[in-house]
Amino acid sequence: MPASLRELRSRKNSVATTKKITRAMELIAASRIIKAQQRARDAAPFSRELTRAVSAVATFSNVDHPLTTEHENPTRAAVLLITSDRGLAGAYSSSVIKAGEQLTTLLSGEGKTVLPFLAGRKAIAFYQFRRREVSARWEGFSDAPSYADAREIADALITAFRTPTEEGGVDEIHVVYTRFVSMLTQSPEVIRLLPLEVVEGEDTPEPDELLPLYEFEPDAATVLDELLPLYVASRIQYCLLQAAASELAARQKAMKSATDNAQSLIETLTRQANQARQAEITQEISEIVSGASALADAGASSE
Repeated sequence: MPASLRELRSRKNSVATTKKITRAMELIAASRIIKAQQRARDAAPFSRELTRAVSAVATFSNVDHPLTTEHENPTRAAVLLITSDRGLAGAYSSSVIKAGEQLTTLLSGEGKTVLPFLAGRKAIAFYQFRRREVSARWEGFSDAPSYADAREIADALITAFRTPTEEGGVDEIHVVYTRFVSMLTQSPEVIRLLPLEVVEGEDTPEPDELLPLYEFEPDAATVLDELLPLYVASRIQYCLLQAAASELAARQKAMKSATDNAQSLIETLTRQANQARQAEITQEISEIVSGASALADAGASSE
């Protein structure tokens, strides 16, 4: 049954109100993403230099540190899942949750017990709905994470890693987050955070290259004790900043799509309302003409 003109106008007004909301959210996300990208770029130099320092200590010393020691038979693994606190960001949270589920299935297939560590209300709601146990959770800072938030998560993960597995600790720590590639592309990523694997890439010395002589004060073990927690916190902060930029980019894209769809629906409803109005006018004219013809016939017959 075709909708009446009154119903079409009501639906059009409702869609127009929704369009204003989605347009406002699109503009807010667009303004915040610039700051999020800037924070991610500002954190890169510190992370790069800290990586070089940790690499130097790990490469030019013979210290076996707990954070760099590979377990022979790992049986328990922690997975840090980074999602958003709010929705309306398209498939952002669902994509990273899907990657986390795939990682959990892979680790479980290797005979490892997976302990989830969750950052973001979307991941927390996902686990609560399925009544799964959670080792730790954090929320309220997905769109603007700070170093204090990253350090809090890093301390919890390092504590779990240093705890023996017999007492509830873990042998491995993995991080699942979304890497910001561009405004149109955000890719879920999975990295193994601990045991630490420091890779210098292009900075790796050539076989014939002279290596610098390092002296560690007071000793290499103490330097590692100070640097490695900072390194882990820096990596987690980098993941949080990448996830924040990805979340805002996904929300801007989703809200732009919603705004465009609302505009298309408004145009469709406007066309349908015009057609309904024309049909009503045509019907009213037909009724008037029919009434006039009936009166004329009645007058002619009376004469």
